[in-house]
Amino acid sequence: MALTQLPYRLVVLDVDSTLIENEVIELIAARAGSLDLVAEVTARAMRGELDFAESLRERVATLAGLPAHTLDDVREEVTVTRGVPELIAGVHAVGGHVGVVSGGFHEVLDPIAESLGLDFWKANRFEIVDDVLTGRVLGEIVDATAKADALVSWCRELGLDLQQTVAIGDGANDLKMMAIAGLSVAFDAKPIVNEHADVAISERDLSVVLDLMGLR
Repeated sequence: MALTQLPYRLVVLDVDSTLIENEVIELIAARAGSLDLVAEVTARAMRGELDFAESLRERVATLAGLPAHTLDDVREEVTVTRGVPELIAGVHAVGGHVGVVSGGFHEVLDPIAESLGLDFWKANRFEIVDDVLTGRVLGEIVDATAKADALVSWCRELGLDLQQTVAIGDGANDLKMMAIAGLSVAFDAKPIVNEHADVAISERDLSVVLDLMGLR
């Protein structure tokens, strides 16, 4: 299909429990001894019961004192969701682009994004001093508004209309970017996300999105 005929030319995905099978902050928290607390707060934030930025700061605070090299071990635990390589290859084959935007962290995401050949990615950063996590986040938190802003920014960079974008997510933090995309896809998502999405996918296979885009 020629690029000019492609209705969707930018696909933007959430990361935790979407691009990957894991919730990275929970993998890290397991090493810090705070998994139960962090998992509970994560679940409430994804259901939209808590402010995401506030909840992230609360969860990251429990990681204070953890050696930074622990993040290397966490990356080894991450599992890419089935169908991701096929989705990326299918979009790239017709000249499209794929980006991810995450409430997670660059320290874990960067090598994964590079290995998958993603075009864009944005996430939070841990504050690390003397090779130890301080329990704080650097800069602005990547929340629901920041996710939507990233989609708009990448869309403008590529000279596209928002109607040419696809946004894929599973939690309340993804709703703002999904609301402005040409096609919004709830991926094995929380009920509130299923209610607002154009399409809901329950099967954990992201290559299905190629069918929705008319690419297979």
